[in-house]
Amino acid sequence: MKHIKTSVIICILLLFNTNLFAHEGGHGTALKEWKLTTNNDIIQADFITYEDNNVWLRDANHTVKSYPISDFSNEDQHYIKTKSEFVRALNSHVIIETDAPSVSYFNSVLVGLGSFLLCFSVFKLIKRKKVVYLSHGVLGLGVIVMVSCKNTNTTTTSTEQVPQNKVALMQTFFDKFDGVATHSDDNFIYVSSNGLPDHEMMVGITNWQQQVPIQQNYTGNNSWAIPLKPKLAENPLSTKTNLLKGAIAVAVNGIPIFNPLNNRGEDANAIGELDKWGGHCGRPDDYHYHLPPLHLQDQVGAGNPVAYAVDGFPVYGETTDALDAYLGKMNVDGSYQYHTIKDYPYFIAGMRGEVVLDPKTDAPENQVYPQPRTQELRPALRPLRGAEITAFKTLGTNAYELAYRLDSKEYIIKYYWDNADNYTYKFINPDGTSTVETYKPRP
Repeated sequence: MKHIKTSVIICILLLFNTNLFAHEGGHGTALKEWKLTTNNDIIQADFITYEDNNVWLRDANHTVKSYPISDFSNEDQHYIKTKSEFVRALNSHVIIETDAPSVSYFNSVLVGLGSFLLCFSVFKLIKRKKVVYLSHGVLGLGVIVMVSCKNTNTTTTSTEQVPQNKVALMQTFFDKFDGVATHSDDNFIYVSSNGLPDHEMMVGITNWQQQVPIQQNYTGNNSWAIPLKPKLAENPLSTKTNLLKGAIAVAVNGIPIFNPLNNRGEDANAIGELDKWGGHCGRPDDYHYHLPPLHLQDQVGAGNPVAYAVDGFPVYGETTDALDAYLGKMNVDGSYQYHTIKDYPYFIAGMRGEVVLDPKTDAPENQVYPQPRTQELRPALRPLRGAEITAFKTLGTNAYELAYRLDSKEYIIKYYWDNADNYTYKFINPDGTSTVETYKPRP
């Protein structure tokens, strides 16, 4: 009976020890103090992001508020900008190592007790040759192994590295397309374009919200950023339940690629929203793909990527190789790449690499941060039920014509913009009458 009582006591101690450390390093983290120079207020909050000279913080009640960066002290401004750069570089291959915590006093006691039981068992076996004492030894050994494993699990981090992207090689793919420019720093390659591909657009769309493609300013600080040092994510994001806003990849012709699902969670291709090249326009009249642009393989060459995901991994065409749950595969050199299949989810079933999410968005309509900004020019319009886009052509510099059929009648939209960003739209009806609308981007 005595050895049974001892066993029960040890089990209780083990359970207590497990619960004691279950939330180690979790709750109770102090929030950073910020001093606002405008009114000398001191607030306590966590830093979220810094964007467009605004700082986003989250307080203890999980309320997110924004403040102009000029409201903060010079010291806090330096911290904000440094922290922001760190977030942008989060896809770095550098492994952040943490010092292994010492074994706690409580764990030390357990190890000592386990050792005592093990020695006691061996001694009794030798002296009295009673097998009953063997249970004490087994229990003691179990205590030592459990505590050792527990400490190992809490201090070991496993980070699988992948090779760094080669900037010069990536640039050869983007450089094949006129109007696409690249530059890089230590962490990203930046892709600049005007958002208009060199192929026809919009033809074949049967589910149309009356948008037409215009130029976008994906340049300078508003360029697309692709990590040079991708890192495999511990918990890849499913693109079925995430990232229904913003781009998940950038084609080598400088055109963003969005989730195959629209922001309502529908397969954009299956419901007729996409043209023959897998693209369409969003509310800001921004042209983008929702399918991988396999037609670009003719220009980049067989066996080369047609896009790069925003986690830094390349996107290729179809393959006969086995693919993982994210529609990608590991290569012998440790690199990772996505591939395309014919049916939904088409490509990137999950974001295999680490990404930073925009804190101002929530799943499923969240997006990767940072994303270039677009600017809405015209008011949002409703879908034109029954319309089918039949033709699209270039009339000259910054001038285009789109034709569509509705109720067996042909309609035409001619539009252009000048160097002063004045946009003119001429809507021509089947009977020859027309209306003209002019717009200018809001400052």
